[in-house]
Parts: sequence; C-alpha cells; structure tokens
Amino acid sequence: MMNNSSKILFLNILMMGTLISISSNSWLGAWMGLEINLLAFIPLMSDNKLMSTEASLKYFLTQALASSVFLFAVILFLLNMKENIKYFTEMMLLSSLLLKSGSAPFHFWFPNVMEGLSWTNSLILMTWQKIAPLMLISYIILKPMMIISIIISSIIGALGGLNQTSLRKLMAYSSMNHLSWMLMAMYNSTTLWMTYFMFYSMLSMTMVLMFNIFKISHINQLFSLFFYEKSMKFIMFFNLLSLGGLPPFLGFLPKLLVIQSLTLNNQLFLLTIMVTMTLITLYFYMRLCYSAFMMNYYENNWIFYSIFNIFKMKNFLIFSFFSLFGLFLVISLYFMF
Repeated sequence: MMNNSSKILFLNILMMGTLISISSNSWLGAWMGLEINLLAFIPLMSDNKLMSTEASLKYFLTQALASSVFLFAVILFLLNMKENIKYFTEMMLLSSLLLKSGSAPFHFWFPNVMEGLSWTNSLILMTWQKIAPLMLISYIILKPMMIISIIISSIIGALGGLNQTSLRKLMAYSSMNHLSWMLMAMYNSTTLWMTYFMFYSMLSMTMVLMFNIFKISHINQLFSLFFYEKSMKFIMFFNLLSLGGLPPFLGFLPKLLVIQSLTLNNQLFLLTIMVTMTLITLYFYMRLCYSAFMMNYYENNWIFYSIFNIFKMKNFLIFSFFSLFGLFLVISLYFMF
C-alpha cells in the first residue's frame, strides 16, 4: 500500500506533466508532458486491489495506444507532408487526444476504468486528467470530426446512463455528456470551455466528496443511507440535479452560456440535439431523486447522527452551498455591478 508521502509525490508529478503539456510550444513537448502525466497516475490507481489493478492496466494500454498514435502523427507533421496528408495527420492527432479524454466514439475504456477506481482517483480522472487533452484539442479544431464527436458523446452520455446501477459508471456517462458541451463551447470560444470546465469540476467534486464520505458505490445504497437525516438526503440530490444542469441551480449557468453562444452562431441543429440529450440525463437523475424523496423509511426516535460529523462534512457543505445557491449569487452580482 502506498503511503501519503508517495501519493503526494506522484500527485505533484501528475500536475507537472499536465503543466508541461499545456505550456509547451511544440507537439513533442506536449507528448512528453502527457507521458509524465500518465506514468504518475498509474501508481496512484494501483492500490493492491484486484479491480483497481485491472483498471490501471486498461488505462495504461489505452493511453499507450493514444500516445503512440499521437507521436506517429507528430513525426508525420515534422516530415512536412503534402496538404491532403497533412489533413489526415491532423485527424490522427485529434483522434488520439479524443481517446485520451474519453470522448465518444473513443469512449469504451472510460466507464470500465472508472468502475475499478476509488472515488478520489475517479475525480482525478474526470477532471484533472482532461485538462491537457482538451487544451491540445483546442489547438487543432477540425470542424467535421469535432461535430461528429460532440453529437456521439452527447447521445452516448445520455443513453448510456439510463440502465446503470453503479454510481461510478453513472458519473462516467455524465462526464461524457458534459464533455460534449465542453467541446461545443471550445468550438466557439476558448474562454467558454474553460469556464464550463471549472463549473463542472466544482460540481463533480461536490458529489464525489459525498460519495466518498459515506462510501456509496451503487444506487440502492442512496435510498436507505440517510434514514437518520432527511436534510442530508435533500442536499445530496439537489447537488445531483445541479450537476445535471437543472435551473435554478449553479449547474445551469455554464449550459446557459453555451446555449447563448450556439444561438448567436445559428447552430440550432446541434443545440437541439444537445439539449434533448441533456433532458434524458436529467430524466435518470430525476428518477433517482423522485424515488428517494417519496419513499419513507422506518426511523427510530433515539437515533441521532452527530450533525453529519461536521468536521468531516464541512468541505461538502461549503461546495453544496455554492452549487445550490450559486446561480442566485451570480445574478445578484451581475445586477450589482
């Protein structure tokens, strides 16, 4: 088992790899940063459990394949090929980065790897590990391929989560749906996708903190877990709806910004598909919430829970406050200034 000092060391190397990739002025430097990032994340994933070891092996093989394709495309770039070969090379480069980020149609590894990880590693995979590939994708936007990836990611992210009982897989498909919105935001504005990513990271962190504190892995654990404290159940499921983008929660704000951008650019066909798929995502979130809110459990009057173990829960409660009331705060600030 890895000790805390080793984990901190590998986390620092992980962050350094990402920073090398996004600050590099050559594709070769970006590739080197991606490799450092990958080799630092593998030891963090493997914690001597069968599922996590299997997940780390799947992740390594997939990322190694993506890195090989990326490096091959970079070598072709350096050879200064003809124009038609250059376009093919850009497609290879974009494909490898979409594979690294877990975007459809290169998404098959993502839910399976998520299933074998701890909640902390799942959060890193859903948020930090997407920064470098997405930043590199923003340098080589190819219109037809990007639109195909956006549409497929949106559809698979929505439909894939419908029959899931594992919360990790549910979060993986939700991440895929959010990734389609980020790619669409990137297609129109660099600042917009970064804004969306920051909101998404904060909302994902809120949910993962909750799942990690109560050691929840499957949907059936959600309903009976809060039998001693109803307010905790409401806070948690409202956070889930916020992650889905339901107004009036904070999760609706980044989606509103992307919708506004798509409307101004007359991309109404893409907007229709993405909003429809997000409604399907909200449907399976609402199905969870409705069951939890309506089902009543037998409660003993003498059971008391020490105010959620407040020192353990304080980070979750702070993030929850911004998630649930952030949209009101943003609107208030907008009208004040």
